Formats: sequence, structure tokens, C-alpha cells
Amino acid sequence: MTTISELPVAPDEPIVEPRKSRKNNPEKTRENILQEAIVEFVQQGLSGARVDAIAERIHTSKRMIYYYFGSKEQLYIEVLEKLYGDIRTTENRLHLAELAPVEAIRRLVEFTFDHHDRNVDFVRIVSIENIHNAEYVKRSDAIKAMNNTILDSLGVILARGVEEGVFRTGLEPLDVHLLISSFCFYRVSNRHTIGEIFQIELPDEAIKQRHRAMICESVLRYLQA
Repeated sequence: MTTISELPVAPDEPIVEPRKSRKNNPEKTRENILQEAIVEFVQQGLSGARVDAIAERIHTSKRMIYYYFGSKEQLYIEVLEKLYGDIRTTENRLHLAELAPVEAIRRLVEFTFDHHDRNVDFVRIVSIENIHNAEYVKRSDAIKAMNNTILDSLGVILARGVEEGVFRTGLEPLDVHLLISSFCFYRVSNRHTIGEIFQIELPDEAIKQRHRAMICESVLRYLQA
């Protein structure tokens, strides 16, 4: 798919660094830009997103955004890195290595389900990136590195489960990750079409809890010896 990029400031138009003052906080500014960029990319997609619109939301200039990120495409890549980084960082706080294998898998499934349910923007951005054939994920070594951590964690959990006789042998961490992600991702990414076709309210709390429990039990049945 061909995308029309917004060109950065012309070379003969110098980029002015933000004036330094006691109130100037570069990290806060970058974070504000990223948060509003998420909204713009989710609503408009990569092709339709406008740097002008992001600048208007945070009452800054397009030039300021280019100063921090260089281009709309680089801003989009850093949005991807932020969203993937958020889920992987939170996973690391689950302390899965301290739990028994079955409980560790249950906690991981429940976390993944809840994260996707509460972070629709993550699901939509990943869907948008798939429309672009992962063109921008390919440009980010950080995304590949941070996502390897979940496979490492799953590998340790599965190995412990085999040793304790609760999981069968021959399980691949990537296969298990795909199984968990597919269950949790699909019900969010396709909630509108599923809801309309089958006349079901997927956001309904009772339905969510039923699906959450069903996914946990399905994954565990797949793993068990």
C-alpha cells in the first residue's frame, strides 16, 4: 500500500530548538506528543494522520514535533515502540517466575485478556501495522528485542511445567504465545463485526468474564500432560 507522507520542514527552513526555561521538560513534551499521536493514528490510520492535527491537540507547532521525531513515519514507529513496550514492561511486573507453572500461565492469560480489553488503541494500531505488512515494525530493532522477552519467559515456565509433570513435552513458546494472543486479540479487533453478526454485546461484563475463564481453561488444556 502506498502512503502519502507529510514532508518534514524544508532544509532551508531551520528547525528551532525549544527555548530552555524552568518549565521546559523534553521528556514530558515527547510523552505528550506520543499520547496525542496514538489518538490520531488510531482514528485516521497512518496515511490519513496529520502532524498538524497532533500539534493542535497539544497546542504546539508542527515544527516542534519534527524537532523531536524527525518525520511522521518516525513518530508512528515510536508510537509502536511505546505500545509494545507498555505491554512487555507490565508483563515483567507479573513475577511469573515466582509462580507455579499452571498459575503462571493462568496469570499471563488473564493479564493478556485484560490488557487487550482495556487497551483498544493497542489492538487497533497493531491492526493498522498489519495492513502495512509490518513495514514499520521491520524498521525497529527495539520492538523485536522487547518482544523476545515474552518468549524467554514462556520458555522457562513451560520447561518447569514439563519437569513437574503438569505440562506435556514438545511445546514451543511461540506457539503458546500465538494461542494466547489470538484468543485475546480477536475478540477485541473484531468486536464490532462479531457483535453485529451474532447480535452479542462483547463488552458486557458477564460475557467478558465467561470468555476470560474459557480462554484460560482452553490454553491450560492444550498445555497439560
